[in-house]
Amino acid sequence: MAIQELTPEQLRTMTLEEKDRWWLKNVFRGDMPQLTIRSALTGMMLGGVLSLTNLYVGIKTGWTLGVGISSVILSFAFFKLLSKMRLGREMTLLENNAMQSIATSAGYMTAPLISSLAAYMVVTQKPIPILHSLVWIILLNLLGVLFAFPLKKRFINDEQLPFPEGFAAGIVMDNLHSDQGREGIFKAKILAGGAALSAMIEIFRSEKVMEAIRLKFLVIPEYWDELIYKFWTPKILDTPLKELTIRVDTSIVMVAAGGLMGTKTALSLLLGAFINYFLLAPILIQKGIIVGTGFKNITMWALWGGVAMMTTSSLYSFLSKPQVIITSFKGLFGRNKGKQDILKDIELPMRVFLVGIPVVGALTVWAGHSFFGVHWSMGIIAIPLVFLFTLIAVNATGLTSITPTGALGKLTQLTYSVLSPGNVTTNIMTAGITGEAAGSASNLLMDIKPGYMLGGKPRHQAIGHVLGIFAGAFVAVPVFYAIFHGDLSLLISEKLPMPAAQIWRAVAEILTKGLSFLHPTAQLAIAIGALIGLGLEIINQRTHGKFPISGVGLGLAFVLKFTDSLAMAIGALFFWYMGRTLKNKKGVAYRVFIDNQETACAGAIAGGSIIGLVLILIETLVLGG
Repeated sequence: MAIQELTPEQLRTMTLEEKDRWWLKNVFRGDMPQLTIRSALTGMMLGGVLSLTNLYVGIKTGWTLGVGISSVILSFAFFKLLSKMRLGREMTLLENNAMQSIATSAGYMTAPLISSLAAYMVVTQKPIPILHSLVWIILLNLLGVLFAFPLKKRFINDEQLPFPEGFAAGIVMDNLHSDQGREGIFKAKILAGGAALSAMIEIFRSEKVMEAIRLKFLVIPEYWDELIYKFWTPKILDTPLKELTIRVDTSIVMVAAGGLMGTKTALSLLLGAFINYFLLAPILIQKGIIVGTGFKNITMWALWGGVAMMTTSSLYSFLSKPQVIITSFKGLFGRNKGKQDILKDIELPMRVFLVGIPVVGALTVWAGHSFFGVHWSMGIIAIPLVFLFTLIAVNATGLTSITPTGALGKLTQLTYSVLSPGNVTTNIMTAGITGEAAGSASNLLMDIKPGYMLGGKPRHQAIGHVLGIFAGAFVAVPVFYAIFHGDLSLLISEKLPMPAAQIWRAVAEILTKGLSFLHPTAQLAIAIGALIGLGLEIINQRTHGKFPISGVGLGLAFVLKFTDSLAMAIGALFFWYMGRTLKNKKGVAYRVFIDNQETACAGAIAGGSIIGLVLILIETLVLGG
């Protein structure tokens, strides 16, 4: 079943109402079972398990992994097996979609545990009661859901941002449930081929696994440039390139993610990465402004200009086209004069947000005051900041699948260093409110993307996302507490490094000394970044999006490793080159790289991410480490 999409020309010229009518007529599958009891239970169980994998990865690396594609394939395989054994029937396409929304929500909600909450406990040297952590995480994620849905019409229905990881999940589901004969089989082969290639690369990259199976001589280095360092150490101003994160990753997962984004975003990432890591970082390291090398030290300076750029670009983009949100609110009060929302029966009603945001926001402020000593006024200020940061986060996630939660948290920490100077705990926990809620909102829209592609009901996915929040919280929080069993000395230790929590704590301790504590060059970077972001967005608006550089993409490069920006740019530019050079529409290469570009990329993302999770478990539980 081929996924139907609007052409780029239609996206530019059609109104929101026209797009909604087209979707309702051509894509929507209202009669297909979606949020059923079995899809809900499957999603909650898978999500609970996958939340633990993200908890482990987050403790070790500070990152969380997307689990949507993994859950889709696992649930499809399970119910396919039950069907063959005549013990049940296969899941429908939209049941699988509802299930992945629940599982993804459960997988992502672990973020506060490995960042703001852990940082708070280390700073105060007081364990947070488990019930407080449970309530806090649920409130933050619910707040994110409530802020996300009013933005759905803008970013999903109207602008139709790619949300690459969500797009990949949609492609995977469409291919798994395809019944189009030869074409379906061909797509399945491409999907399997991409997955197998990516999975094999991940296996060959694992030195422990290859050594265990006595094939260590076939190990692929994690970075291709490691081969160069055996003979020569390339440097810029006496700083080795690898210490600047200027490396070439052997994994193709991020390359495949780049294949799902446009060349505009790719070029913006590449330009920003070159400016930051080839020019600014080496100079600032040499002058002693950036102390030390490596991503952590560089980003402590670079993130301020990058976040400022994303902020002004996202704000101008939103404020220059507010009619989508205004129309939604007018529809609530019946003032649209014949222009009622044709999707109102399947979208969440606007009244849910008008009532829910103040209620959940008030509960969050109360919890922040009661649990962590955050003054009422400081908590109240954080709630509207969630909306601002959600705009930035959704723009970044929609273009690249990367949500800069940590960077946005630092922007809040900068704000509160002025509003509440010297208060470390307020600095950390208010940043937790804004950063984590914005991250939850972005993840929800990532979940909504495949549902929109496949014709699902947004209302069902919102409910599913909430179910996932509870599933993940009730599994991950108790396990997290069991890991350090009240011994705070284990947090941010060799056993539990928690790099994200380390950065949150460090920024709080620095910024509570006041904004003036930021190096003058960082303060200047904020001003310059803000002006560049604003200028780029104005140019993009006036050229109707034809200008080749995106403010959000350029700013995002300053909070990512050069390695990741390069990999995504390579992916996008590779498929652009294929599109320019391949002309034989009946040839295999054209059918793979042009007609089925999304399928090939989705397969590579799925294979690499699933095997990556398996390898982490094998290396940790079986081989040690």
